[in-house]
Amino acid sequence: MTASALLLACLIDALVGDPRCFPHPVRLMGRCIVWYETSIRRVVQSPAGLRTAGLALAVCLPIGVWAAGWGLIRLAGLVHPLAATGAEILLAYTTLAVRDLADHAGLVLRALQGGTLEEARAAVSHIVGRDTESLSETDVVRATVETIAESTADGGIAPLFYLALGGAPLALAFKAVSTLDSMVGHRDARFRDFGWASARLDDAANWIPARLTACLLALAGGLVQFRVDLIARTWSIVMRDSDKHESPNSGWPEAAMAGALQVQLGGRNVYEGIVIERPRLGDSGGALQADHIRQALVLMVTASVLAAGLAAAWRCA
Repeated sequence: MTASALLLACLIDALVGDPRCFPHPVRLMGRCIVWYETSIRRVVQSPAGLRTAGLALAVCLPIGVWAAGWGLIRLAGLVHPLAATGAEILLAYTTLAVRDLADHAGLVLRALQGGTLEEARAAVSHIVGRDTESLSETDVVRATVETIAESTADGGIAPLFYLALGGAPLALAFKAVSTLDSMVGHRDARFRDFGWASARLDDAANWIPARLTACLLALAGGLVQFRVDLIARTWSIVMRDSDKHESPNSGWPEAAMAGALQVQLGGRNVYEGIVIERPRLGDSGGALQADHIRQALVLMVTASVLAAGLAAAWRCA
């Protein structure tokens, strides 16, 4: 994949986002996962059998998606070299989700600024997994900022990382891993066995991108505020707090976002009625306010632009 093709894919994502009428590959992946799980559970019930079936899914889906992406580009190339380039740009665009996240977070921000708390709760429910019915305004802001931080890695930096390494087919394979984790990589009774391999594979796939995201968010914070000292301060918070999170990766972008915004993230969350206390990341300062969502979006976009530049430079090397 050329640097110009990669940047064009980023531009399309920035301009178009994720139209619901578009046959997005991630939605197709989701249907495949649902079909496979439903079919397997008809014939397999034992924990060992579910673990084996889950491992097969975690291995075969990303490989199959990579092969499908590679094959589509090759087929397009048989028509014309420009068709192959166009196909790879289009497939690469589908792996990016920066505009889509910005649109959803923007709905939350607008609801907080000009609507009602109920509207803000409804808007944030589309981007978080926690219960939102009783969230305060501060909790809505925290949930949105935390999601922006984590999705900066999952939806922006990580796909760009894999686009730089292996073009659209490898980035699509990463999206398959990410989709598997979001759908079956849970620790509850239903997915503890079936989803274990998907969760571990996602941890491995995001290990480098999560840490790269923390670096870029720290740099973005300093650039946006024209403060070199903020970069060092943010990085010290990342080094101090990133390992507090139960996930080996999520703590890195969240701690970086907390440091760059000079707020504290984490705390009490409720999932399906169960209270879970998340570790506190960042230094306690002023209360979270709606404008912190806007600031977080600026940091996400800045970090993503930096990542796109690095990815393009890598493809030029």
